[in-house]
Amino acid sequence: MIVGQRVGYARVSTNAQDLGIQRENLADCDRIFEEKVSGRRGASRPALQEALAYVRNDDVFVVAKLDRLARSVHDLMQITQTLQDKNCDLLVLDQELDTSTPTGRLIFHVLAVKEELRRCENMAASLRNAIEELPEGRERQRKEESLKSFCERIQYLLKLMNV
Repeated sequence: MIVGQRVGYARVSTNAQDLGIQRENLADCDRIFEEKVSGRRGASRPALQEALAYVRNDDVFVVAKLDRLARSVHDLMQITQTLQDKNCDLLVLDQELDTSTPTGRLIFHVLAVKEELRRCENMAASLRNAIEELPEGRERQRKEESLKSFCERIQYLLKLMNV
């Protein structure tokens, strides 16, 4: 049986951050693609695109952490579809997640949803700060109520997932 390469991808969001820890985690990869670029929506990630173009049949795409790979569940699903189309598996080291197994694929989808909920929590915190800047009044009260409802739904979903 011919086994493909282990292709690593490492990303940090700013030039001030260091890729060292991710490099260490990906040391056993045959090739590593690296970049220092924000994961925010709309930012281009040329090394990721190059890595996805590079992988071939039976390769394993390796990342140190899931949040280094994608910005959202939608983005993650697009990336994993690209890998599936090329008959490649995904290995996420910090969560010991391996999509070459049925259990790994199930856990992958659960973790993707969990990460999206965490992003929602961060977004809620940012919105809370913005609302605090508004003057007292009906508009602020309406936004506070909406944010409270949003946060309650996130907490309920996280509780269901036992995270």
